[in-house]
Amino acid sequence: MKRRKFIAATAVLLVSPRRLWAQRKPRRIGFLAIGDGSGRALNPAERVFLDGLRRYGWADGNLTIDFRFSHPPDRLPASVADLLALNPDVLVAAGPPAALALKSATATIPIVFVAVADPVRIGLVQSLSRPGGNVTGITTNVPQDFFGKRVEILRELVPGASRIAVLVNPKNPMIYLVEDTRNMARRLGIELLTVEAATAEELDGAFASASAQNADAIIDFGDPLTYVEAPRIVALAAKHRLPANYLFRVNGGLSVYGADTADLLRRAGGLVDRILKGTKPADLPVEQPTKFELIINMKAAKALGLTVPPSLLARADEVIE
Repeated sequence: MKRRKFIAATAVLLVSPRRLWAQRKPRRIGFLAIGDGSGRALNPAERVFLDGLRRYGWADGNLTIDFRFSHPPDRLPASVADLLALNPDVLVAAGPPAALALKSATATIPIVFVAVADPVRIGLVQSLSRPGGNVTGITTNVPQDFFGKRVEILRELVPGASRIAVLVNPKNPMIYLVEDTRNMARRLGIELLTVEAATAEELDGAFASASAQNADAIIDFGDPLTYVEAPRIVALAAKHRLPANYLFRVNGGLSVYGADTADLLRRAGGLVDRILKGTKPADLPVEQPTKFELIINMKAAKALGLTVPPSLLARADEVIE
């Protein structure tokens, strides 16, 4: 009898903490993002978030995830209310609008944001090292002149470019980064033009404005709207023959430079895991991206009559033929 008790006790000690957590009461996560209204399943990058959670033992049976893809964006308050009514253990926000909406709605439920360029500047956290409150997460930018690097990439692709349009959503709280980059662009002999679109319907007008102002190229600033409407934006760039740089990976886009979104979402799963296991968001420093992608699409370059410099190809993480 004593031998059986000893074996049973030993078996308990050998069970990994990860498995013990997986056997506890099911937990609940609310995931909020701007959607396209299609109701389709998560895209590949967002599915990585689920894979990240599975690495820590969270799977079907011990975890429920409620997704809300607010469309149009002005439905955010309703989506937030829906999620809060479910009493989740953790809230995950993709992008600044979702993160700010959740922060304004609750000061008690832990929030993990993903894909926010400067969470300190827009008031999500007190500092990167000491977030304070109930919010932490992962940024898309590093303190260096990240946006300026995107301007430089386009200048390499279009050596004679003197006017580059920046496609922005005027409601994006990170728009100040464009202003911060103007002086750097002037030193390169480049004038930055701003064209705006707050809705999908306004994108056509934004590209028409860029063409009317004789823009030589265009930068997609990066916003939930342009992320969702990426296929439309790529088509408009091709229609107006504007070489473009995108923040997120897009099919058919000429060039991409930005944080590896899949890696950010995978790492977000680790932050959620630590919170579910008892760590407070205030004690989890905001993380920064460690993997960036430079992607060059040679087919798109050929269609625009561009010759991609060998130096740029050598730096690219991926060259699409």
